[in-house]
Amino acid sequence: MQRRTFIAALPAAALLPAMSGAQTGTRGTPGSQGAQGPGQGGAPQPATAAEAPLPPVWNAGQDRFIRPDVHAGDRPVGASFASRTAAYGLNGAAGTAHPLATQAGIDILKRGGSAVDAAIAINACLGFLEPTSSGIGGDAYAMIWDPKLKKVVGLAGSGKSPRGLSLETVRARAKNGALPALGALSVSVPGAVDAWWQMHQRYGKLPWADLFQPAIAHAEAGAPVPDIIAYYIRRSLVAFQRPGNGLEEVANALRTYGMADGKGPALGQVFRNPDLARTYRAIAAGGRDAFYQGDLARAADRYFKRIGGWLRYEDLAAHRSEWIKPNQTDYRGTTVHALGANTQGLATLQMLNILERFDLKKAGFQSALSIHLQAEAKRLAYEDRARYYADPHFSKQPVEWLISKEYAAERAKLIRPDRILTPVYPGQAPSRGDTTYFSCADKDGLMVSMIQSNFRGMGSGLVADGPDGRTLGFMFQDRGQLFSLKDGHPNIYAPGKRPFQTIIPGFATRGGDPWMSFGVMGGDMQPQGQTQIIVNRVDYGLEIQSAGDSPRWHHEGSSQSMGEDSAGLGPTGLLRLESGVPLATRKRLAEIGWTIGDPDGGFGRYECVEHRMDGPTRVYAAASEMRADGCALAY
Repeated sequence: MQRRTFIAALPAAALLPAMSGAQTGTRGTPGSQGAQGPGQGGAPQPATAAEAPLPPVWNAGQDRFIRPDVHAGDRPVGASFASRTAAYGLNGAAGTAHPLATQAGIDILKRGGSAVDAAIAINACLGFLEPTSSGIGGDAYAMIWDPKLKKVVGLAGSGKSPRGLSLETVRARAKNGALPALGALSVSVPGAVDAWWQMHQRYGKLPWADLFQPAIAHAEAGAPVPDIIAYYIRRSLVAFQRPGNGLEEVANALRTYGMADGKGPALGQVFRNPDLARTYRAIAAGGRDAFYQGDLARAADRYFKRIGGWLRYEDLAAHRSEWIKPNQTDYRGTTVHALGANTQGLATLQMLNILERFDLKKAGFQSALSIHLQAEAKRLAYEDRARYYADPHFSKQPVEWLISKEYAAERAKLIRPDRILTPVYPGQAPSRGDTTYFSCADKDGLMVSMIQSNFRGMGSGLVADGPDGRTLGFMFQDRGQLFSLKDGHPNIYAPGKRPFQTIIPGFATRGGDPWMSFGVMGGDMQPQGQTQIIVNRVDYGLEIQSAGDSPRWHHEGSSQSMGEDSAGLGPTGLLRLESGVPLATRKRLAEIGWTIGDPDGGFGRYECVEHRMDGPTRVYAAASEMRADGCALAY
């Protein structure tokens, strides 16, 4: 089940010996004593805190902290499950998956930078601070509220498959009819750096080079690694070293992320990446061309030739991001925007269109009926996701039909309140993970909803050679794993094609004005999570922080876009519920026929910036995810 840890509060003085040990490279142990301070007035002094035995060292996830009868403390205001209050400010806001990245974004805003400047600085920092979810070896997507145009604009920074890698070669090296998760076969062109460049050309205020200084400083000086990020780095390195995984080489990944023992950073251990700092300096000086046409591109070309891979200089040099028009739908007076292209963004709109046919408010917050209806809407939308979503340059998508109210009404008729639809199929069109999300806004009203990812885990496991026996300091994505190998499928692999993408930013407007720049990270959880945020806010009236803290559901077992069906989950899949979902709700869902799964940490990670007006004054509220290591700030 989902684990929450609790530590008893101690007087500050009681922590001093342990802090001293940390500063000198030693760790306090139970029974250790520190020096006693001088007495006063000649009277006998009671034992100081330093003389008392220290509490045992706390280990993350330790079973003694997992108590079903112990819950979070009581807040005097707000929802019972809320973790904290949103951060409020008048001039700008940012929410990210790491506190140092959030601080970097706020610093850029305070220096007069735009929200786009802040987003680029944040993303560069996260590439070092959170390599388990992001980095310049991956792709990026953004939706931006343009206050001058008074509309949402979209950017797709998605790279293509190598042009020298044929379908025949991919099929010959596939495993169980699918592309492997690791190795050169899964690598596609990284799109993030060009996406940053295109955004900066249109909306940047500060010099391009200035945006990389916070990340360079952190990468050179080092930063302590938070609990969740450390856990996933270590877990990824184990996978990279597992025999028979097909990875061409692992030495560079271990050199970059392995620390002294090759296992990766422990909780709170200082991690440095001077190789990435050097790569950032090259990009800061040479712009996007340094990455796609300069020495960095040539280094990547040499590396993939060395290991027998397929990515080439010509693939990198040909890459360009695309400005695209977001799709949208109205959900009970709120306009929800989503990117189409080769992403799963349409699934959010499809789910909301179906749910609009039901009275979720009457069904009740966290009720069995509400969750049942939402999960059924997901199952219907995801069958279409598996059937139709792909690179529109290679396959015509019936977008207008998929997100139409008429089609949603037809699909909604299939849902019954007291039983599960089975089997479930995609509609018949007429004639045819791991991710980081962040949001920021500036004093001029520019708002950025941005998501960036190396896809599964840390990526392909491949870190390119750099000069002088070093590395380039970043891992290439394994996004190519999401291609299908099924003949006739819109998402079938082809050279120079963009694979299906799970990463999707979110944006919502009301009455033609910006409302929420938001996202929920995490593979197939993203449309499910976005839908739950909108439902929590629109149907149930939760404020920005409690909408994210509310217990979530995650359905697994829909058909996959790469042509695979999830194995072993049965015809209705698995409905995972967080531990905060009421017991009566769990019981009723099981009675309806759902197979209930325990929490597994796969419920996504949320960040959000809300725009509101207090008379003539703009106010920002920023919320962050209690399930991750990040924070939200405003000023």
